[in-house]
Amino acid sequence: MKDPKVLFEDNHLLIINKPSGWLVQGDKTGDRTLTDWAKVYVKRKYDKPGDVFLHPTHRLDRPVSGVIVFARTSKALERMNKLFRDDDVQKVYLAIVKDKPAETEETLVHYIEKDSKKNTVRAFTRAKANAKRAELTYDVVAIGDSHSLLRVKPKTGRPHQIRVQLSKINCPIKGDLRYGYPKANPDKSISLHAFQINFTHPVKQEPVKITCKPEWPDYSSFVNELD
Repeated sequence: MKDPKVLFEDNHLLIINKPSGWLVQGDKTGDRTLTDWAKVYVKRKYDKPGDVFLHPTHRLDRPVSGVIVFARTSKALERMNKLFRDDDVQKVYLAIVKDKPAETEETLVHYIEKDSKKNTVRAFTRAKANAKRAELTYDVVAIGDSHSLLRVKPKTGRPHQIRVQLSKINCPIKGDLRYGYPKANPDKSISLHAFQINFTHPVKQEPVKITCKPEWPDYSSFVNELD
């Protein structure tokens, strides 16, 4: 498993490129988490005594890679949480999917119901009791022989949202056995990457734009052209 990489840091935030395979926070496996790694990083670099305050402000699934933001202070955490609640954080993902969508650019709206026991979700095209509305937009960046590269912008933050919504249009993400792709990636990752995040710094009130490109050789030329 690759080591994380720090993309941005100041007294209030720590932004990291999470490799696939890392948990953001602990679960029943007891495996080491990205939060653990980040706390050790801060403690060593800044010679911090005692426990380090550090909290993730959002989540990425274990097999997903890319940008994730940690708060280093309670003030930053509270204000980042508000930015997310108020939809003042813009996230962009890249995904390699099976085949190609029927439309080169589209908004998808589904209603997502979670099965906590199986840790999966189901997407419905119509409103349903206990199901939450999920919306995203995508556009096709490149088309290959059997796969396509999509740029995805979620409007809501539902569990497994991008994975299940793309599967629902018959374009499961490469390697995502849980949502319909027929074959696992060799490293057990799925080809979904949190590519970019944009928000106003919660303390300094300055624009923050962090971009981190995935390591996908077949699509590197297309990714390099993206802003």
